[in-house]
Amino acid sequence: MTDSDGPVPPAAATPNPTAGGTAPTDAVADVTGEAPPTKKFWTNINRPFVLGFSLTLGGLAAFVLGVALSNLSTVIIYVVFALFAALGLDPLVRLLERRKVARPWGIVTVYTAFALVLVGVLWLIIPTVVKQIAQFVNDIPGMITDFQKTDFYAWLQSNLGDVAATALDQVKTFLSDPSNIATIGGGVIQVGLTIGTTISGIIIILVLSLYFLASLPVMKEAFTRLAPARNRPTVASMTDQITGSIGGYLGGMVILAFCNSVLAFFLFLFLGLPFPLLMAVTAFTVTLIPLVGSVLFWIIGTLVALFSSPVSALIFAIIYLVYMQLEAYVLTPRVMSRTISVPGALVVIGALVGGTLLGLLGALVAIPVTASILLIVKQLVVPKQDAKI
Repeated sequence: MTDSDGPVPPAAATPNPTAGGTAPTDAVADVTGEAPPTKKFWTNINRPFVLGFSLTLGGLAAFVLGVALSNLSTVIIYVVFALFAALGLDPLVRLLERRKVARPWGIVTVYTAFALVLVGVLWLIIPTVVKQIAQFVNDIPGMITDFQKTDFYAWLQSNLGDVAATALDQVKTFLSDPSNIATIGGGVIQVGLTIGTTISGIIIILVLSLYFLASLPVMKEAFTRLAPARNRPTVASMTDQITGSIGGYLGGMVILAFCNSVLAFFLFLFLGLPFPLLMAVTAFTVTLIPLVGSVLFWIIGTLVALFSSPVSALIFAIIYLVYMQLEAYVLTPRVMSRTISVPGALVVIGALVGGTLLGLLGALVAIPVTASILLIVKQLVVPKQDAKI
């Protein structure tokens, strides 16, 4: 049939996939001249050399990336510590901003105070701590001898027999052997090198944290712009909540650890126990570990006090146990009121996983990371699942 414009094109030109006709992908291939996407895999199979080379190259790239990350682990740890330090100081800067202080001047004020306090504490503590560590090593034999004269040791010997005496004799023999003393000397040298590395790492972290603190608003804005325009308000709100929560959490942990160190120092000082400053530093470091830090220091402090005086050790254990209850039910809820609440089971799991992977750093960042994941799940994943029918 024809009309004034010419013959009507045949109907077979339009493929009908439901009627056994040509598939849409074949129609696209006829127009563009390209093979359907489903044929690319079989094309690679027919070229085994190219496929094997691609797989081998991908495996080597993954191996090189893993080695690079392993070698850069120290740098990554410095960067993470600096970022968390910046997030911990940012609430103070924003507090000054609310008091009509410009952000640059607020950063200078907060960072200068932070650096002076940190350097002053290190300047006062490190020499004394090193002396007390050396004195502690030298006084161990005498402490063991004094411990053998106590009633508690007599009770242990009456109940355990020769086990307690054998254990103490082995400790004294080990410390009396010159070769073991040389080994301890090597350990002390290693401790000195570790302290030097720690000081240089702290300087690097201070410099990096200053840059992060100054550019934190720009970093958050850049991160927000990575999301689609329709999602940017939600991403910006969640970013502010996460960074504010992390900053509040880190500040709260430092405050609680400082309270623990002050209590430990005065308890050891007033009870006449040895090494009060060393135990204060130990308390500050150990109690930074979430959930179990206070319990660990309670055990450590009680054991150290036990070698000096069983009665003083009992008094220390009781007072510190009471403080732990006060911290758990009074101080922690007040200090951590601005952070995201995390269930206790997830706190334990997060601390264990973080501590196993990254040591103290992992234990420190486990709780805010877990809280951030919970926030993302609550505000993004759960609403999407609720919208599905």
